Amino acid sequence: MSQQHEIRVLHKDTFGYLKPTGDQMDKMSIVRIAAGDYAFILDREIPPGPDKTYLLRKLREVAMWANIAITRESDGSPRDGT
Repeated sequence: MSQQHEIRVLHKDTFGYLKPTGDQMDKMSIVRIAAGDYAFILDREIPPGPDKTYLLRKLREVAMWANIAITRESDGSPRDGT
């Protein structure tokens, strides 16, 4: 079986490194600060337990997806930086 598979719905660079533009880095920083602020509030207000652990992990996941949304189009191709 071949190690290379053609994926037709995703851009060829979907899983490659994409260096954010300066404008994108600024947006990513704003989102990261907001996610951190929200995480702080959740950590302070939610009692310890598996649900708290889960929601903080999901918040980290959401923050990562926000970075992807800032830098890539829905097919994985790079955004133009605006």
